[in-house]
Amino acid sequence: MLDLNFFAGKRVFVTGHTGFKGTWLCRMLTGAGALVTGYSLEPPTDPALFRMADLDGKMTSVIGDIRDMDALKAAFEQARPEIVLHLAAQPIVRDSYKDPRYTYETNVMGTVNLLECVRTAAQPPRSVLNVTTDKVYENKEWHWGYRENEPLDGYDPYSNSKSCSELVTHSYKCSFLDGMGVAVSTARAGNVIGGGDFANDRIIPDCIRAMAKGEAIGVRNPYSTRPYQHVLEPLAVYLMIARAQYEDPAFAGYYNVGPDDCDCVTTGDLVDLFCRCWGEGARWENRAEANAPHEANFLKLDCSKLKAAFGWHPRWHIEECMRMTCRFGKVWLAGGDIPAEMDAEIAEFLHGC
Repeated sequence: MLDLNFFAGKRVFVTGHTGFKGTWLCRMLTGAGALVTGYSLEPPTDPALFRMADLDGKMTSVIGDIRDMDALKAAFEQARPEIVLHLAAQPIVRDSYKDPRYTYETNVMGTVNLLECVRTAAQPPRSVLNVTTDKVYENKEWHWGYRENEPLDGYDPYSNSKSCSELVTHSYKCSFLDGMGVAVSTARAGNVIGGGDFANDRIIPDCIRAMAKGEAIGVRNPYSTRPYQHVLEPLAVYLMIARAQYEDPAFAGYYNVGPDDCDCVTTGDLVDLFCRCWGEGARWENRAEANAPHEANFLKLDCSKLKAAFGWHPRWHIEECMRMTCRFGKVWLAGGDIPAEMDAEIAEFLHGC
């Protein structure tokens, strides 16, 4: 199970640290006493959780493009990381239809660039984790969970680019990194919710924006089913894998990270739950779009491998995930103390882990 004390004093390199998941991850690591260097573009949203999270002076933040090999390598060599967590990505399915080239450059060549930094490092890290997505699988719309040995072939440019990132990682692992004593894993996580996500074209940020404006929530596909989990759930798993393979490379591999079957719900059910948790004024409307870009209707992961390897099980079910998400949203709308709220949620999540 997860013990953040392991990371105290460890040099950790995080790509994509200014994003939603990256910010929560850096708050966890800096709180544990890790020596964190982040490499990322400027925060991708306005408002941005990274600007609220009080990380100035607690970590080294390098603003740069993962496609810029020279800048990335300079930051990497300066950090001399022992552990690498690769989160940098273009993460939005619908944006990948608008700019597929940028999506592939970021998600595929960004992974190549990072692994080149690992391969050519004078002092290579011991543990590397590439974070991909549950959407890497060839989606056959079946009603059971995909396992790690299922074929990879994402449909849309985002999902497909992440499938390619998996293949790049596998090639570097086999061709170079195994022989260098670098333990490498990928983690394929399901949809995350939680406080501080302000991305476009995501349902919970759409809900929060609607509450801020006093409007009805617009839902474009209420019947699609997804595995939802709180953002802290996969982050805890990433750190658990990173530590395990640091101590024993036998743990390196490919892992699904998702909720139990009971937390795979339709978007409509998810928004119903949000409205109940939020309370007064929360309501939604079906705003299905004609000729919308293709997105999978049904997607679920089989996480048996992760459970068997680590004795892991999800900490919070969907009701608790939504309660925490709404709690954060109300703190933000009230102008409350965001770093304190983040720390409180991290402590609640880790209690009993």
